[in-house]
Amino acid sequence: MIIILKQEAPEQKVRALIEEVQGLGMSVNYSAGAEATILGLIGDTSRVDEDKLRANEVVADVRRITEPYKKANRRFHPLDTHVAVAGRTIGEGFFHVMAGPCSVESEAQLCTVAESVKKSGATFLRGGAFKPRTSPYSFQGLEESGLDLLREARRLTGLPIVTEIMGEEQIPEFEDVDILQVGARNMQNFRLLKALGRTKKPVLLKRGLSATIEEWLMSAEYILAGGNENVILCERGIRTFETMIRNNLDISAIPLLKRQSHLPVIVDPSHAAGTAWMVEPLARAAIAAGADGLIVEVHNNPKAALCDGAQSLNPEQFDALMGEVRRRAAFEGKQMQ
Repeated sequence: MIIILKQEAPEQKVRALIEEVQGLGMSVNYSAGAEATILGLIGDTSRVDEDKLRANEVVADVRRITEPYKKANRRFHPLDTHVAVAGRTIGEGFFHVMAGPCSVESEAQLCTVAESVKKSGATFLRGGAFKPRTSPYSFQGLEESGLDLLREARRLTGLPIVTEIMGEEQIPEFEDVDILQVGARNMQNFRLLKALGRTKKPVLLKRGLSATIEEWLMSAEYILAGGNENVILCERGIRTFETMIRNNLDISAIPLLKRQSHLPVIVDPSHAAGTAWMVEPLARAAIAAGADGLIVEVHNNPKAALCDGAQSLNPEQFDALMGEVRRRAAFEGKQMQ
């Protein structure tokens, strides 16, 4: 349920209304927008008397919300969320490119790629220190030493780092990571999501392999409900009956998310199709659909990559992609920081 307040409602009377609602066992989300100020009621609203609320002199309207996600809902939070990370802003009006190898393999590999993607215009360095893999025999990442290499690459280039966290027990170890990525396999790891909700760290939440948009937003709700508002959604493609591509990139999810939620949306064209030649057309489509950024896999020698080489761009391909990204982002009125 949301309560829409009248313009220029006296602060004292608004505060009294909030206390009245809280007395019914509700928690209240206060959101002041450009055109309206909204009180979002979270809890069992069956006991709330709508007519009594409407009779309050500071209330313009009362509406019930049927969607199970509340804090992630744009009707609770009309203004777009902007996530501040290391002097950069992720959200509507801005555009960022997170680039780097699928997995951190060595210092030479990571630093070479980091310097290359920075030169091409990437604004974040992505790389997997811990790699969840379908097969237990596949390369699982360098783990703690991979994190150390990411920190060193950040020191050399100044690029904030994005890397995947696997479990709640790792949170202290990831304290100085700029953005914590929750991978598709962990989208419904609710213990991890709850723990991340108790931090203030920016979280890049990837869509699950076959998750609906509502399920995805409910996972975001876990983090938001814990008090962490720094959530970024990442569309990376979903599993369908199609076998000619790795995953189907759901372009329709981007405008739908922008309508339903206030959270920034990043698109992963690398994991979507699983082939390097499709990254650029999918990136173009994502920008046109309203995405706030891309996360792209780049490797200095994709043929020798220990993980996902087929979908990784080499530095020259990434440089060409960035030229196209800059043109299209500017056309869409988005600022690249």
